[in-house]
Amino acid sequence: QVQPVESGGGLVQPGGSLRLSCSSSGLNIRHGNMGWYRRAPGKERELVAGIEGVNSKVYGDSVKGRFTISRDSGNKMLYMQMNSLKPEDAAVYFCMIRDHWGQGTQVTVSS
Repeated sequence: QVQPVESGGGLVQPGGSLRLSCSSSGLNIRHGNMGWYRRAPGKERELVAGIEGVNSKVYGDSVKGRFTISRDSGNKMLYMQMNSLKPEDAAVYFCMIRDHWGQGTQVTVSS
């Protein structure tokens, strides 16, 4: 089964930035739904940022103005720039492309 592959997670201090990358493993990312989700310990998985339809972007309320989702259709990559990170942003972040899920990358925000 085709599975997207995330990278870019790690440990960052509060207020810092990270850029997550997702290789689509050949999946077409010019169309269809795709996005970044996260799951924190003890919490449900939630949508962080997504691209719907042609290029409509949606963001979770807690990350609006701080996170930016983007894609490079030519290189079949999905990205998420995360700025002004907070401890509550710590979670495993998953890439989803056309109902195919990656295994996740850990983001830890701590001083």
